Amino acid sequence: MNDQDGTVFLIDDDPGVRDALALLLSLKGMSTQPFATADSFIEAYRPERAGCVLTDLRMPGMTGLELQAALAARHIEVPLVVLTAHGDVPTARAALKNGAFDFLEKPVDDAQLVEVLRNALRADRERRTASSSRSAADARLARLTAREREILALLAAGHQNREIATQLEISPRTVEVHKARIMEKLDCHSLAELIRMNPAAG
Repeated sequence: MNDQDGTVFLIDDDPGVRDALALLLSLKGMSTQPFATADSFIEAYRPERAGCVLTDLRMPGMTGLELQAALAARHIEVPLVVLTAHGDVPTARAALKNGAFDFLEKPVDDAQLVEVLRNALRADRERRTASSSRSAADARLARLTAREREILALLAAGHQNREIATQLEISPRTVEVHKARIMEKLDCHSLAELIRMNPAAG
């Protein structure tokens, strides 16, 4: 696994903590970018940047939970790990309920922290890969004509060529031709692949 595929965005108002975490993670081959406040991170972050967030809970300005809410409001899905000396059960529950990747209390075991962050980076990569695959599928589906989409939907519903031909008042041979074009446009090599593409067709 290559940790360089993503950055750990460190948010902590204590410069000593930021430096210690950055050193630890760099020794583990992980790329980091430190921020003193959640507000400065929000201003600087670009959603196309792969990575995860490691944030303190209590900070001047925006708190860790407020940062989580701000990311959600902007539809930013970067994994967020809370690391705090002020952990309590209700706060942890609130963070996790709102989608935090994990909630860790200081002092944290180095190995545990590194493992959680590696898992968060992996989760972000997997999400981006899935999103990219969906985009590619959508682009292929956009090449279909209205009639081809209609036939794809009927094929996915389990109808045979003759049933489709009768329903659309065309010949079975025409259905075959359309089906071949659909498979070519969607880069599918089997009916099963074709049917899996249909949910993205809407």
